[in-house]
Order: sequence, then structure tokens, then C-alpha cells
Amino acid sequence: MAKKRSAATDSDEPTFEEAMESLETIVRRLEQGGGPLEEALGDYSTAIGLLKTCNGRLENAERRVEMLSGVDSQGNPITRPVEDAESTLEEKQQSRSSRRSASSTKTRGEDSDAAGLF
Repeated sequence: MAKKRSAATDSDEPTFEEAMESLETIVRRLEQGGGPLEEALGDYSTAIGLLKTCNGRLENAERRVEMLSGVDSQGNPITRPVEDAESTLEEKQQSRSSRRSASSTKTRGEDSDAAGLF
């Protein structure tokens, strides 16, 4: 029985699972060290392509993941799409750092005011 593919994957690119399976096969073959050098270089080149395919599919999946943003009055989860999917890791880290700095500055400011009273 043939595997069904969605419209998004009708191209010649393998599914994530197929790419991972092929990648694992190539890695095992390369680790065993059997075969001529030219064949190993071809396998390595194929593996790099499969790795790019897998990474691309994972990035697309991450963009589609919804984040839990709280619960409503009945206790049902409220989700929202990830909005900053295009952000780089550095941008995300800076955002987190600035939020942490703001909260720690506020806490320190409150402590210094209290210390000034006594």
C-alpha cells in the first residue's frame, strides 16, 4: 500500500520520517566504513541534503505550534499561534534579557525605597 502524502508534500521531497530513515541508513553505512571513497562522498552529500530537509520541516512545525497563553474562566486552555516564529535566537534571547532586567530593576527600586525609610 502506498503512503499518502499531503498536498504540501506532493513534491519529490521525502516526508520527515522518510528523510530521517534514509539519513540513519546512510550514517550506519558511513560508520561501518565499507565501500569506496567516492561512494562515501556521495552518501555524505545525500545526507547533508536530507539533513536540510529535516531541519526545514522541523522549522515549519515549530512555526505552527501554538503557545499556551492562559486558561479561561471554565479552565479551558487558551492558545495563540507563535507570533515571533521569524525571530532569530538572538532576538528572542535579547527579548528575554530585557524582560528580566526590567523586572529585576523594579524589584531593586522597591527595595531601595524601603531601605530609605529607615
